Amino acid sequence: MMSKKEKFLYPFYVITHPFDGFYEIRHREKGSVPLALLLILLFGLSFSINRRYAGFIVNYVYTRTVDSRTDIIAVFVAVLLFATANWSITCLLEGEGRFKDIVTVLGYSMLPMVLTYIPATIISWFIAADEEAIYYLLLGISLLYFLVLVLIGIMVIHNFSFGKTLVTLVFTFLALALIIFVILLLISLINQVYLFLESAYTELLLRM
Repeated sequence: MMSKKEKFLYPFYVITHPFDGFYEIRHREKGSVPLALLLILLFGLSFSINRRYAGFIVNYVYTRTVDSRTDIIAVFVAVLLFATANWSITCLLEGEGRFKDIVTVLGYSMLPMVLTYIPATIISWFIAADEEAIYYLLLGISLLYFLVLVLIGIMVIHNFSFGKTLVTLVFTFLALALIIFVILLLISLINQVYLFLESAYTELLLRM
């Protein structure tokens, strides 16, 4: 049984030993869903801080429109949708990973970006106009690291080969697009029903 300190430090072990780390998350229950959710929250917060406070040389966002709550919710929704799409596809392809394992992989894989975005934001305050490459390199490396960790994590927890993992991810994004389409269609349908009922109610009031 891992102590609280060991569970807290385990994501750092995972990002330096991803194959062993993700294997033990799946088969030895060393992962923590609450900690993964905390890392997702921290990434959403650091991402929002970066969008709002990055130096003007690298920041093309109208900062007054940045809402941290919206950014954090968007990150959580993206994680939930990806995890749902991947779980639905891997169930059909006999993947061994559970839904909570997928969420844990995504959360732990975000640690490099959690550690990078705030320092990158601070660095952006001091760089000159011809030094943006330092800022973009830092963010680019953390994003690439995240993608590699997700790829390894999905491969390990589902016990897939590299090729099958790539095929699974392609189908995952197709399933993700389908889920988003169905959600948007459902929202549109609900909105139309609401407008119809509101119109019928207004018509009824006018006739009384």
